[in-house]
Amino acid sequence: MHDQTKTIQIQYFALLREERGLTQETIKTDLATARQLFDELKTKHHFSLGQERLNLAVNEEFQPWDTLLKDGDAVVFIPPVAGG
Repeated sequence: MHDQTKTIQIQYFALLREERGLTQETIKTDLATARQLFDELKTKHHFSLGQERLNLAVNEEFQPWDTLLKDGDAVVFIPPVAGG
């Protein structure tokens, strides 16, 4: 079986950026889907927003949460925009 580790570029906006303390980071993961990746990051960094409150973009296109991740993907978890 070959190595399933992928390098993923993640961008954070708004509340997630504040909670993570970073605008972007590159991580290595063997997780298969964007949902699994977010769940791991949420646990690790104690994000207050759940996946149901976010939109997901992979390589600059909105995608469903069960999207399979590929090496080199750029992932953005998009929180709700505060109105005023």
